[in-house]
Amino acid sequence: MCFSRSQLSKLQEVSLRNCAVNGAGDRGAIAAACPNIRSIDLSKNLLSSWDEVVAIADQLRRLEVLNLSENKLTFPSGSPPPSGTFSALNELVLNRTGITWAQVLRCASGWPVLEKLYLESNDIVISERPVDVLQTVKVLDLSSNQLIDENQLLLIAHLPRLEQLILSDIGISSIHFPDAGIGCKTSTFPSLQYLVLNDNQISHWSVISELDKLPSLHALSCARNPLTERGRDAQTTRQHIIARVGQLRTLNKCAVEPEERRGAELDYRKAFGAEWKAAGGHQDPDRDRPSADFLAAHPRYQLLCRKYGAPEDGELKTQQPFRLKNQLLTLKIKCPNELDQEVVEKPLPESMTIQKVKGFLSRLLKVPVAKLLLSYESPKVSCPAEHAVSGSPACRAVERHLCPRARSGTTRLCLGGGHGAGWVTSVLITPCLF
Repeated sequence: MCFSRSQLSKLQEVSLRNCAVNGAGDRGAIAAACPNIRSIDLSKNLLSSWDEVVAIADQLRRLEVLNLSENKLTFPSGSPPPSGTFSALNELVLNRTGITWAQVLRCASGWPVLEKLYLESNDIVISERPVDVLQTVKVLDLSSNQLIDENQLLLIAHLPRLEQLILSDIGISSIHFPDAGIGCKTSTFPSLQYLVLNDNQISHWSVISELDKLPSLHALSCARNPLTERGRDAQTTRQHIIARVGQLRTLNKCAVEPEERRGAELDYRKAFGAEWKAAGGHQDPDRDRPSADFLAAHPRYQLLCRKYGAPEDGELKTQQPFRLKNQLLTLKIKCPNELDQEVVEKPLPESMTIQKVKGFLSRLLKVPVAKLLLSYESPKVSCPAEHAVSGSPACRAVERHLCPRARSGTTRLCLGGGHGAGWVTSVLITPCLF
């Protein structure tokens, strides 16, 4: 395809990937033909030095995006002299170019407004802290640089505008922010909002808990790590990550809705409740003294107890095998309008619908179904039982509180029992005549 000079002058995006480009050509020819290029892909070509790149870019004063990946470049041994060559450059891709960290810092003085820097697969070792360079960078990709460790990351931890850090496949297994204690936020990575840790060697929950110290983090990707693989239940793992990192709004590119967070935190609180109690936890705040080891393993647990209340003993019972006797709720039944009537206890299946409970009570109390008004009471909440049939907002709120895994608007009792997902093992139902 041939272009006229007027057409070439209007070009703003150009891809010359794998086109055997080895230099700038005749002096001034690029500027004369294509002065308005803003984005150019020169990846997988024959460029051999940074000087050749400068000779090209020097003719493209509006250049904002430059991809030089897979060119084996040599870089200057000293800092290049000040120039306006890359004065508008916003995004620079240097994947698989052989650049070192020291060379990045030397050249970076010529990238005054750079916001996105991609350095994948360069065997980079972060050897020194950026000083007066890279201060405008918002996205930094260090993927597949297997020599990077957690100590090196602290050297880039004070980049003031860094919002997205991509650390996929660097072999990292631990992250620690030594300046922040349990329940505190680190002063490092102050603007970091999105962290990518895919394809690493993370196998301990302490790494996930440590991420809660990042003050601005709201998106995390950590797929294909030992912690998330090896036969672990994917949904349970997701819930634990959400519960451990309190400000996450996106996990592995899937939104964390408020309802999912609530369910995850309640499940987490229940799952480790027995461990909490064994470590010195107690429902009485004056006697609640969990051990330092427990708090180190579960830094947000006390916060969750303050948010939802400490777990009660009934919630901490070991789950029983699936047998009929383990699926029964003991219901205490009374009529407050009949003061002389004794409280009756009856075992009923936890899956019994509200309508069937009303039929059962009608026969037991010899009262027409239409004249029965049911309510239930528990240590957690009280609410008219008929709400469980209507699926009203009040019912949904109760269901989420008592049985976070139940679907909203369910017509089943779903208030607990040995094998089920609920919490309450004994429910008081009060039928009232009107």
